[in-house]
Amino acid sequence: MTLTTARLQAILSEITDLARASDSPGKVADYIPELACIDPRQFAIALARPGKPTLVAGDAAVPFSIQSVSKVFMLALALGKMGDRLWARVGREPSGQAFYSMLHLELEKGRPRNPFINAGAIVTTDAVLQGASPSEALGALLRFVRAAANDDDIHMNERVAQSEIATGHRNFALAHYLLSHGNLANTPDLTLGTYFHQCAVEMTAAQLANAGLFLVGGSDAPRLVSPQRIRRINALMMTCGHYDGSGDYAYRVGLPGKSGVGGGILSIVPGVASVAVWSPGLNHYGNSKLGTEAMERFARLTGWSVFGPTAASGQTGG
Repeated sequence: MTLTTARLQAILSEITDLARASDSPGKVADYIPELACIDPRQFAIALARPGKPTLVAGDAAVPFSIQSVSKVFMLALALGKMGDRLWARVGREPSGQAFYSMLHLELEKGRPRNPFINAGAIVTTDAVLQGASPSEALGALLRFVRAAANDDDIHMNERVAQSEIATGHRNFALAHYLLSHGNLANTPDLTLGTYFHQCAVEMTAAQLANAGLFLVGGSDAPRLVSPQRIRRINALMMTCGHYDGSGDYAYRVGLPGKSGVGGGILSIVPGVASVAVWSPGLNHYGNSKLGTEAMERFARLTGWSVFGPTAASGQTGG
């Protein structure tokens, strides 16, 4: 099935209209004070294709805190720095637990299940921080994200970062537990200061979709990592990108995706497109409620899925 630009734009507009009509937008992440005051009824969706204009609908020019979506970019940096040595410190298996859970960390002696739960992301950030200052590590992250999005107007929200530092008690507990097992090279304060600033990167839905293009692959996509690494990062996004809701997202959407408690979701249609949705209200997994529903509708309307017979037909017209 070939989808023209006009048809894709119509799909985005239809999805936006339905999302805005919903009377159940979910609940914002009110345990982070700076996120507690955000209107949950906002909604945005953006579609980026290599070499073609980015399509948007809704509040796609409103910046939001990408939170755990940043873990995708930091993982790419960590793999670039450490290669497969990273996997000695963090696993590649779904957790089946909430993103802040310490249960498996205790059972598995300080080696987090995957790099997308909080404990695993703290280890990933710690790996990038080795031999570097926090400003250098965060500078490297911003340069990577800006290069991926081809947009220098991407920054960190210091208020959000400070809000997380003041309330991130569970993350401090995770970091100290990692340190007790020798799986943290820096002090918890240093690693978590970097981690919280990483999560405070602000982007619009359009910027996030563009930043995801490096994971789409193909000759026109940004070449920031190797094709083998693209495949592996996408695999981890599929199996682990939505925490204990990863299986549900794979079942409903059928695309690699990474969520954040700021309400953003980045999804990849391999070889075809990068899709970003944003709606601040969360479901019980801590993933965007309207965003998940929108991506399920998007997959159905486009026929794009890594599982179905239309997955290989992901070509778009002009």
